[in-house]
Amino acid sequence: MKLSQTGPLRDTKDLLQTEASNREVLGQECSRKSEKKGQTMCQGVLCQEGKEKTDEGVGKLESKEKRNEDEEEDEEETHLLYRRTHPIEMFQTMKDFCDSGLLTDLTLRTSDGGCFCTHFPIMAALSSLLHHQQQQGDKDRQPQEKSERHGIRKLSIFLGPEVESLGLAGVVEFAYTGTIMSLNSHTVAKIRAAAKALGVCRVLELCNKGEEKRKEESRRLSSQGQLEVSLQDIRQLRTDQLGCDVELEAEGRHFYAHRVVLAASSDYFRGMFLSGMRESYQPTIALQSLGSVELEALLNCSYTGSLLLSWGSVFETTVTALQLQVKSALALCLDFLHQRIDPSSCLDVASFAEAYGLADLQELAEDYVLRHFNEVAATPKFLDLPSDKLLKYLRSDSLYVPSELVVFRAVVAWIEADPTERMGFAQDLMKEVQFPLMTFREFHEVKAVDLWRACSDTLDLCWSSFSSLEEQCRVYYPKDKLVLVGGDQITADFNKRLPSRKLWYANTIRSRTGLVREIEWRMLGEMPESPRFSHAVGVLEGNLYIIGGRHYYGTVDTMNSAYRYNPLENTWQRLADMHEQRSNFSLVVRDQRIYAIGGDRDINNNLDSVECYCPESNCWRFSRSLDQSLSGHAAAVWDGEIFISGGFDCRYQCLVSMFLYHPERGTTYLCDMSQDRALHCMEKLAGHLYVAGGVCNLRKFYTDQLLCERYDPLTDSWSSIPSLRIPHVSGASAVLEDKIYILGGYCQEDYSESGLVHRYDPATLRWENMGRMPGPNTYIRACILHFPSQL
Repeated sequence: MKLSQTGPLRDTKDLLQTEASNREVLGQECSRKSEKKGQTMCQGVLCQEGKEKTDEGVGKLESKEKRNEDEEEDEEETHLLYRRTHPIEMFQTMKDFCDSGLLTDLTLRTSDGGCFCTHFPIMAALSSLLHHQQQQGDKDRQPQEKSERHGIRKLSIFLGPEVESLGLAGVVEFAYTGTIMSLNSHTVAKIRAAAKALGVCRVLELCNKGEEKRKEESRRLSSQGQLEVSLQDIRQLRTDQLGCDVELEAEGRHFYAHRVVLAASSDYFRGMFLSGMRESYQPTIALQSLGSVELEALLNCSYTGSLLLSWGSVFETTVTALQLQVKSALALCLDFLHQRIDPSSCLDVASFAEAYGLADLQELAEDYVLRHFNEVAATPKFLDLPSDKLLKYLRSDSLYVPSELVVFRAVVAWIEADPTERMGFAQDLMKEVQFPLMTFREFHEVKAVDLWRACSDTLDLCWSSFSSLEEQCRVYYPKDKLVLVGGDQITADFNKRLPSRKLWYANTIRSRTGLVREIEWRMLGEMPESPRFSHAVGVLEGNLYIIGGRHYYGTVDTMNSAYRYNPLENTWQRLADMHEQRSNFSLVVRDQRIYAIGGDRDINNNLDSVECYCPESNCWRFSRSLDQSLSGHAAAVWDGEIFISGGFDCRYQCLVSMFLYHPERGTTYLCDMSQDRALHCMEKLAGHLYVAGGVCNLRKFYTDQLLCERYDPLTDSWSSIPSLRIPHVSGASAVLEDKIYILGGYCQEDYSESGLVHRYDPATLRWENMGRMPGPNTYIRACILHFPSQL
């Protein structure tokens, strides 16, 4: 696959269009999908898929089997991952090198005695003069000289009498940062002269525009965009073998590159080139322990910030990225493993992470095994687990299973995979199966299994160890905690209502006999000052934000106050107040900012305003207003975009609308829901948005909305999901471990409380009862927090 070429003389618009087309080509290249993924995963710790087996002791593969493997490999799903911050990180490091005089190979001199030590690839990516001189120099060399053209050379160029230090400094600044901070009416002539002498068309474009147009151009094309273009041109220099000063050799293949780029992207090469080792001066470096395919991929990542990965390549690529310490490539590999882990790959990921000391990845993979144990136990790889690993999973407080029969079947399958060697582990393993939690039908299946009859004494002992306990349940500790904040309780006497200041969290989820589930709630603490309901909550960088709402039902009881709770320190902080008093509004977190959207001041005064909170400056500012006043709506962020559904309009009619809101561009309407609703919940899960609960229009009144829907942002379409069993009007919602929780609320028909928790599992398409609420039920809010170990 060859990317379209770029040269330093093309204008900015063409360069950006080419960059976009290159990414499109890469995206098309990696869009092939396979019906079978991960069929030949890790053998032991590391998968070797995609390499021919050369060990004669393993035996030769027959030609038909080899062809089948090749076909599966060709069909394997490949993904393009791009690290957006890569150009900025690369050029910042290369700027540090330049400031310290490291690896510089180009000296630019000016008429007033200025001397700038720079890096040839960076300046040649911008300069048509340097680009042409390098091309002409290669043409003029004799064949024997061309073979040495990748040796270290230092160039020195005098730019002529019209170029001064101030002007050249601006061009060099642009080369390393993508911007010129000193460009103004007093310096533009000098910067233009330097850019003209070097043939830097992008700087000339900026200089030839007026000051207002320069500001507009700067806004249109950020410094990051300029650096992306520059990195693309450096990549083209490598493709054309211009200015390459090092040759890498792996498995008989040769790769040309620029030392400064390698040192900026890889700690391994940085140490090699800056330590004074003999490799720092050698034109050719042999890398004996590296695979050529992996080296090529990492070199391309250094020049592009992108990687093509599949399950057949990701483990080898990660190992090489670790060995060479290529941070961008390693981050992309870990992103791939984090985002695409599934039941067929999670055990391999866990083993790989443990072998290479990747603690965060190992924790994620093992958590995935525990949360998806039912699906993982059905994979062939599960049968290869060592006994100590299986026991570790079965004894974990984070093991989640729909029933104890799943645990029993998994143990039986593991033992029967090698009964001669594994029967001795039966007693220890069966002790982890909580037989008393099984229903009569499930236990009847257990007693029909051959293994029960083969080791009935062991299993009877396991049964007796549980039968003496008064209360039987499997206790599951979620990694993150579902937190409830504030709320109100409905009472017959309106004057006896007591809004809440309390915060509760779900400590454990308990599974009892007959698939009965319940949440064990514990008190987290209380909010400072007033209680509140009809408020909003959000989580940013691990901190809980509680904003707005009401402390009672009067016309002056709506609040604009905001608080932040830090669970690590167990402290509260009062923040700046919003400009507007709001209740029944929505709150989302986007790009490290908090947005308070719409709401009402009182029951007859809906708002169309939107406020944005910046944690760094502790201030609120207004963003673009909504197209109409809204309250009782729901909002969620998907792929960086804010989606808003339903709510009450200014006449308090329930809406069917779904639209995108952008803080600068405003509103874009999408496909309507099939049902109108307000005071409902909307949550993002697995690439979709789910709406549930609330009320809907019924002539001049409202009634409970039990129907639920799912929105696909990619197709802008809605589809139905199973309805709620009971009403949840103005309840709370959150997504915990890939399941949607709807908590509390009330019933519009008789205005009674809905004091139950329901959970929706997209895998089973079912709502299940998770027990009762701990306290307040209505106008309550929920979120997911990660607690420190001491809590």
